[in-house]
Amino acid sequence: MMTSLEAVRSGHARYTCRLRVSSTAGTALLAEWDRCRWIWNECVVRSKRAHRDGEKCGPALLDRMLTQARAVTPWLAQGSSVPQQQLIRDFGKSRAKSLKDIKERLPVRQRAGMPKHKKKREALPTLNYTKRGFRLKDGLLYLAGGIVVSVVWSRDLPAEPTSVRVYRDSVGHWYASFVVPAQVLPLPATGRVLGVDWGVRETATTTSDSHDLPHPEHGKKAEQKLSRYDRMMARRKPKKGQAASQGYRKAKKSRAKTYQKIARQRQDHARKWAKKVVRDHDVIAVEDFKPKFLAKSSMARKAADAAIGATKKALIEMGRKHARDVRLVHPAHTTMDCGRCGARAKHALPLSERTYTCTACGLVSPRDKNSARVMLVRAGLNPAGDDGVRPPGAPLQKAA
Repeated sequence: MMTSLEAVRSGHARYTCRLRVSSTAGTALLAEWDRCRWIWNECVVRSKRAHRDGEKCGPALLDRMLTQARAVTPWLAQGSSVPQQQLIRDFGKSRAKSLKDIKERLPVRQRAGMPKHKKKREALPTLNYTKRGFRLKDGLLYLAGGIVVSVVWSRDLPAEPTSVRVYRDSVGHWYASFVVPAQVLPLPATGRVLGVDWGVRETATTTSDSHDLPHPEHGKKAEQKLSRYDRMMARRKPKKGQAASQGYRKAKKSRAKTYQKIARQRQDHARKWAKKVVRDHDVIAVEDFKPKFLAKSSMARKAADAAIGATKKALIEMGRKHARDVRLVHPAHTTMDCGRCGARAKHALPLSERTYTCTACGLVSPRDKNSARVMLVRAGLNPAGDDGVRPPGAPLQKAA
């Protein structure tokens, strides 16, 4: 079982398991997806028409459309209504978010974007079932519509699932992602605090040398293998209008498997580090860093390989699971402020300058270490020393 501690909504978490799907069940799932994909595309058409004419097109209207379509279309009525209705709910949420962004006049690059058509050869099958659409019995997953699949269990779910998402990835493997009430497992108090600064040379630099996270370079280690698969695909690339050869499909699948392995390595590396940090510290001040802008810089490839966003997310979710206080700190001017006296430099340090020197108090410190200590100060934490240990009996200061 692959456990995902991603918060689906307040108080819930996801647990993802691999599925063993027979040929009969696979055919039934794909047929169900074809019906759902048709409904989604029909919703897109009606939504565009309503938006153009200035009419409403909410989930209630789309529900009536679905009821009428199932009444006159036997092919559509053969499938379960549960994933079809849930698809309309998802469409409504996506459309509402896009309309809200347009109403607030956000820049185009920041908008969610209106729902688009799902093409048969591009969209991956995804089916959502609410509680009335599935059940678990004897290790098997029974889905509405008479579909039965075997779940690969490595451990039991911590609680009864409220919904499940059945999907197929780009490699062709099927998974079931169960939504369960999140459990809080408090850890013993340690009396220690930690500041975390994100970077590219090191994924995470902290106020404790033993908790720094070096750049794992999982993507760089697989570059040679990926380049080989890219060359194989380039040699076998089919001409426009022709079907892909078996060699091309095989190389494409091997390439997808390699990328999947890299993603899982990054995820595993981040979670193990996050668990160590959360286990050893009561309060963690984390830079609220958004690495999206790095995609347009010369450090794009290395930053993507560091997976800063995924590591930050794993730390926040691990802190939530174990009832630790994780405080997000605004990242502005963290390289210009002094971690000891708080004085701000007049000019930003260039990236080539790796040592911070404070002109006010004379502090000389590695640039990233100073930034990590600035996180503690901004979060309202003032540890006694660089190791992050508070004086005995001293209460934690609340962030301003």
